[in-house]
Amino acid sequence: MPSASHEGGCLCGAIRYRAEADAVARTHCHCRSCRLAAGAASLAWAVFPSDAFRFTRGEPTRYASSPGVTRTFCGRCGTTLTWQHDGEARTIDIASATLDEADAFAPTREIWVAERLAWTALDPALPHYPGSSRDTRAVYEPPQQNP
Repeated sequence: MPSASHEGGCLCGAIRYRAEADAVARTHCHCRSCRLAAGAASLAWAVFPSDAFRFTRGEPTRYASSPGVTRTFCGRCGTTLTWQHDGEARTIDIASATLDEADAFAPTREIWVAERLAWTALDPALPHYPGSSRDTRAVYEPPQQNP
């Protein structure tokens, strides 16, 4: 994992951001809302403390995608940037692919697999959760590797 300063931004460069902390979670989400917001089969997120996050260039467009949830995206190129729930305001989810060092933020779990598209494969190396990994037990745990 790179140092505790992580930067990223949108496709066109109009929006840039910085997180001055390490990620507290890394997920791969299959929920319908994320799929529609990204226009993709799923969306990977790196979760950071919200007090360590700020936009450094431009101002994203904000969208209340469901009750208590705000998503941000670039109003110019459409890149999905963040997700935040009012009830979890201490953290903010950043779309992992928008981080400059995106390879360093590989997901450690797959969430909302109950809503995944039937034609998408799940990663057998990761635990799978039917909904949020915060309030459910994994329905699949990868086999333990012997050292």
